Amino acid sequence: MHNGEIIELAIRRHKISISELSRKLKVSRKSIYNWFKKENLSLDVINKIGDVLDHDFIKDLPEKFDELTSELKKLKRENHVREEYDPNLAQYWKNKYINLLENYTNLLIKNRA
Repeated sequence: MHNGEIIELAIRRHKISISELSRKLKVSRKSIYNWFKKENLSLDVINKIGDVLDHDFIKDLPEKFDELTSELKKLKRENHVREEYDPNLAQYWKNKYINLLENYTNLLIKNRA
């Protein structure tokens, strides 16, 4: 089953009419029927439908949300690298300060020995 078919089943299980769903989503009924035919729906559409139905599609479409999770991890990594090397960010200076304190502490310990 593809994304559209899974979405359609969830809508039918929630016993909401297509007319009511289209009003709540502010889209045409035809758009909803077109979504049912799509193999790959955007996460935005899936989340909007889920909000209206009060249904969590993570269980129904785990691979779709795995894509999102991997994208979020990638963004976090990129942001972390940016924080380390961008002198315009406070985190950059905080890391520099902590590093300096650690080096200073190590020098003090070394000189006592």
